[in-house]
Amino acid sequence: MENSSAEFTFVLHGLNDTRTNKQIYFGFGLVVYTVTVLVNSALVITIILDKTLHEPMYLFICNLFVNGMCGASAFYPKILYDLLSDIRVISYTACLIQIYFIVFYTLCEFTCLTVMAYDRYVAICKPLEYFTIMTHQKVMKLLAFSWLMSFLQTSIGAVLTARLVLCGNDIDKLYCSNWEVVKLSCTDVILNNVYGYFLILSHVSQAVLIIVSYIHIIRACLWSKTGRVKFMQTCIPHLITLMNFSVSLIFDVMYSRYGKSQGLQALRNILGMEYLVAPALLNPIIYGINLSKIQQRFVKMYNHRLKAVS
Repeated sequence: MENSSAEFTFVLHGLNDTRTNKQIYFGFGLVVYTVTVLVNSALVITIILDKTLHEPMYLFICNLFVNGMCGASAFYPKILYDLLSDIRVISYTACLIQIYFIVFYTLCEFTCLTVMAYDRYVAICKPLEYFTIMTHQKVMKLLAFSWLMSFLQTSIGAVLTARLVLCGNDIDKLYCSNWEVVKLSCTDVILNNVYGYFLILSHVSQAVLIIVSYIHIIRACLWSKTGRVKFMQTCIPHLITLMNFSVSLIFDVMYSRYGKSQGLQALRNILGMEYLVAPALLNPIIYGINLSKIQQRFVKMYNHRLKAVS
């Protein structure tokens, strides 16, 4: 099958079991997507405009919000369109673009969470040296590393997938995913598998860094009341975000690779979309509730805007 053909399309089977109440699902999805974009955008603008929030922790959180919108925007527009359509197809080019942004979001999210773990380690274990270590230049370098490394890794994977000749066009998910496309290949996919294992090892190394950071953090908190307060306010939200994202992603990857194709479609849909939907929606809530400084600045800024308008 010539996948470079303009007529080549993939058929998405994730909504096959959704024959009724599609308008309700569409309305709910549209509301969730709109709220996700508006809340994340408002918090990003608040952090950017308020110079008192230009501390390393808030800049990393801002990065998390931006990346969350990237992941949500790679998923929602297509699924909302499919909910109103009787034919759920996607062109070859659009499929690769969707894969690119979803993979980029996934890699950047985990890298950003790793950087945030390092930031929390320095803040709690070396509080007197924090601003000496986490200089503005270093923070900018860490943020650039998060995006550039994810861009490089995603681009290599995209090239490896785009070179494949495909023998099928059926995808049993709500959206295009890299592994689902690779499984359709007629040609040797050893390079894709080797690169996939390389990315797994990269994630494992990042996971080790996070674990080591939290071992030191927990040790420091046992002997410091101030450390325990910082842990509750800043580390707990980070751990919730990390666990939510990592567990759902692992389940989705494992199910895609080793799960039965005739399994319950609803379960596959939940596993496949949770790590794309939940973090972008929950992160503003998690950090907004626990970080009073963001709450105060957010309310103060938008109250001031409303008074200026009125």
